[in-house]
Amino acid sequence: MSHRSGRRDLIIYDRDDPDRACESVQLTDEEADALVELLGAPRIVQRLNALHREVEGLVSVQIPVTPSSPYEGRTLGDARIRTRTGASVVAVVRGGQVHASPTPDFVFRAGDVVVVVGDAENTGAVADILADG
Repeated sequence: MSHRSGRRDLIIYDRDDPDRACESVQLTDEEADALVELLGAPRIVQRLNALHREVEGLVSVQIPVTPSSPYEGRTLGDARIRTRTGASVVAVVRGGQVHASPTPDFVFRAGDVVVVVGDAENTGAVADILADG
């Protein structure tokens, strides 16, 4: 989970009750990058890290889609993320595969990690949308 403050946590959910978090581990930026690479998104992370160095104020966050998200099972178009926040969904990581530039008909599933680019405020708004609607 990425927080507006920049803090990143690895959340481990109960296998029998996917709405219950069992553990939470705070990650450094390096640990978060390593975890994303293990999940299969190394090229996207490299490109985004390069952009961060070049463009002041640009941030990217990785936001998990939880089983309790109002958008689990619904499309990216339903969420209207770009329209509502100005941030861009540049990829979704699912099961170790990267779905770059997902189209409006892309259906979110619990466990997806949504990669969002924007500024700190609008990427935080995306996290709120995916969590609360």
